[in-house]
Parts: sequence; structure tokens; C-alpha cells
Amino acid sequence: MKNKLFLGLVAIMFVTVLASCDKIPQAEIDAANAALTEAQAAGAEMYIPQDYLLVKDSLNAILAKVEVQNSKFFKKFGECKEQLVGVTALASELKGKTDVRKEEVKKELETALEEIKVVMEENNKLFAKAPRGKEGKEALEQIKAELGVIETTVGEATNMLASGDYLPALDKVKAAKEKANSILEELKAAIAKARR
Repeated sequence: MKNKLFLGLVAIMFVTVLASCDKIPQAEIDAANAALTEAQAAGAEMYIPQDYLLVKDSLNAILAKVEVQNSKFFKKFGECKEQLVGVTALASELKGKTDVRKEEVKKELETALEEIKVVMEENNKLFAKAPRGKEGKEALEQIKAELGVIETTVGEATNMLASGDYLPALDKVKAAKEKANSILEELKAAIAKARR
């Protein structure tokens, strides 16, 4: 009788120990990783890097907690599961935020391309009026080469706009626009000096 009672208690303790050992929340981990990968594929890492890194770091911290819990004898993953669901939701939101940011950058790029075209037209008009003296000839050749580089850059940026590479294209156009504006000022100054 004592043996049966002892075996019964051992069996109950064994069942209790097994029941208290929680399983790793693999489904939640997979869902969070998939949502983050989708956000990265949408361009979140490039267009909203702070938000992307925040979600990625949160996921890494939760995965570290899961590892800590997994190393314990009595595993409890309840809190980790909740956090993983939250991170999955945040990662899913990143995709929408990325799309919004891409559209903003696209509009900014289109505006910048229109502005640089206006500046380039003005540069070409002033280039024709620029003084062609001994010193001016060399400077004009250099300006002509720089204008050619800007034209090429604008062409590349237009192609990038068509292919959806908005952020790198915007950076190129901003740099080209800055250079085009400096050439415009240089040409204006040279023409004003020649008139004097």
C-alpha cells in the first residue's frame, strides 16, 4: 500500500513537473521573423531605419529572453509569447509606414527633378552668354564638363525613379542640384563682371 501511495505521489510530481515546463513559442518566433523580413523586403531598413532597428532590436531582446527561459528547469514563455505577438504587429506596421515614406520620397524626388531641370535650362542660357576671353575659355570648358555630368546624373536619377530606387535617386539629385546652383551663380558672376 505504501509503495502504491509513493508511486502515485511520484507520478503526480512527474506530471506536475512536465506540465510546468512550457514549450518554446516557435510559431510566434516564426511569425515575428517573417513579419520583419517582409518589412525589410519592402524597404523599411532604408526608408525608416530608426523604426526598423527598434523593432529588430526588440525582437533580438525577446529571443534572448526565450533562450534564458529555455535554459531554466521550469520554463515559462507566457510573457515572451505576448511580446512576440507585439513585435509581430509592429513589424507588420513597418510595411505600411515604409510605403507611406516611399511615396513621400517619390514626390520629393519628382519635385527636385523638375527644379533641377529649370536650373539647368537657366545654366544653358547663361552659358551661351558667358564671356569667351582667354581666361574664360578654360573655365567654360570645365563648366561644360560639369554640366554634362549633371545631365548624366539627372538621367540616372530619372531611370532610378522609374525602377523605384527613390532614396538613392533623391540623394543624387540633391547633390546635382547643389552643383547646378553653384554653376548658375558662377555664370551670373562672370557675366556681371564682363559687363563691368
